[in-house]
Amino acid sequence: MLKVRDLTKDYPTARGPLRVLSHVSFEMAPGQAAAIMGPSGTGKSSLLYLLGGLEPPSSGTVTLDGTDPYRLDAKALAAFRNTSIGFVFQDHCLLPQCSVLENVLVPTLVSPQPATDSARARDLIQRVGLADRIDHRPAALSGGERQRVAIARALVRQPRLLLCDEPTGNLDRASADNVAQVLLDLHGLQQTILIVVTHSAPLAERFATRLELRDQQLHRC
Repeated sequence: MLKVRDLTKDYPTARGPLRVLSHVSFEMAPGQAAAIMGPSGTGKSSLLYLLGGLEPPSSGTVTLDGTDPYRLDAKALAAFRNTSIGFVFQDHCLLPQCSVLENVLVPTLVSPQPATDSARARDLIQRVGLADRIDHRPAALSGGERQRVAIARALVRQPRLLLCDEPTGNLDRASADNVAQVLLDLHGLQQTILIVVTHSAPLAERFATRLELRDQQLHRC
């Protein structure tokens, strides 16, 4: 269970604190998914960073299955992110010198279990439709294929929470539709908590829960 309570985020500026989130509260259970929309600069990415343990809130709490990542030391926080949270960004962030399989296995390098990790990675690569590209490097893949590799990489540790920041933002409509379907299919299979930030109305429409971030608060669409 993801529990967010009174989450507030201020950024320091020369004119004083700039508030982007104010007392945001919500809960999500495994298997639930939500799309968050809103104009640029309203704090959507900041919210993801706070949920993902990448940036501490000014006040309020985030807990995932009872763990508050911001109460962990740096080593424990890194381990928590690696095992409990998956990230997919607008830029696939693949390693150009590595194959599809090697890229998907990157998150497992911290605490490797070679046989199990390899089997899971190969299964995910097949599920995202890239079994025939498993030995290819990113330069040999299309934009949509690269993003499907990024999704497989984000899920290889079987995280409880999957956070996606504009996952189809750099793709044409056909590739975006394919990536969206892969994302939702794997979410349903693994029963993650899925939160997607997007400007894409077609992507948001695929979600039963659609939220808009405006005036520092989340509102149901």
